[in-house]
Order: sequence, then structure tokens, then C-alpha cells
Amino acid sequence: MATDDLSEDQKSELFKLAKDASKLSYSPYSRFPVGCAILTAEGQIITGCNVENSSFGLTICAERTTICKAISEGKKQFKAIAVHAPAGGLTYPCGACRQFIYEFGPTIWIYVVDQEDKYTKSMIKELLPNGFMLSDHIK
Repeated sequence: MATDDLSEDQKSELFKLAKDASKLSYSPYSRFPVGCAILTAEGQIITGCNVENSSFGLTICAERTTICKAISEGKKQFKAIAVHAPAGGLTYPCGACRQFIYEFGPTIWIYVVDQEDKYTKSMIKELLPNGFMLSDHIK
């Protein structure tokens, strides 16, 4: 398996910022806050959280919030994403978020981190085999 080549300091900062972002969550319906931090190819970290809505279909997950924020700041290449839900355990991206992440490359590392900084890591292509990409649609 390929290495993620993130330093321990980078991982620590990514995890901390994902945890901090979870504290900003707007989740009055599920009471399940989630934070996310994304490391761009340039080394910048951008954060986001889930934002719920009483019309549940309009709710946006932390991963998609973070990617949209990164895109709006001109970033489109990502190395790693950390996801944290303080409710306990390891919370993986949902199917919609997996496809949203995959759009930007099958080799992005996904870290799922708990309160004690225990984590799992996988490439998005492992979490979403055969995901769709722009290159699949434009020849």
C-alpha cells in the first residue's frame, strides 16, 4: 500500500483542526456534530463542519462543507482529509461524501480519528471502489 507521507506533526495538526471544527457544527436535529480538516497539495489546512437543516435533504456533511470551502478558496488538489465525530468511535464518510471526495482523486488519504487520536486511514479508492471522476465522463 502506498504511504501517505504525512509527518506526525501534520497528522496531529489535521486531527486537532478536525476536532476543533466539530465544535462549530450546527446539528440541532441529530445532535451528531462532525468536523473535517483537509490538507491541500500546497500544505494548507482548511476546515469545515456539518450543517443541518429542518428540511433534512438540505443538510450538508462536514466533508462536503470542507471541500466546497476549499474549492471556493481556489484549492482543488488534496492530500489528506481527517474526519472527527466527538460522539465516540470512528465515523466514516457517508456514501455521498465518498463520491464527493473521489471526484478530486482516488488517492486522497482519509483519516477517521476519535477523541484519543486513535485513527484509521484509507485511500478514498479503498472506501469507494469504482467511484466516478471527471476523466470518466470527458474523453
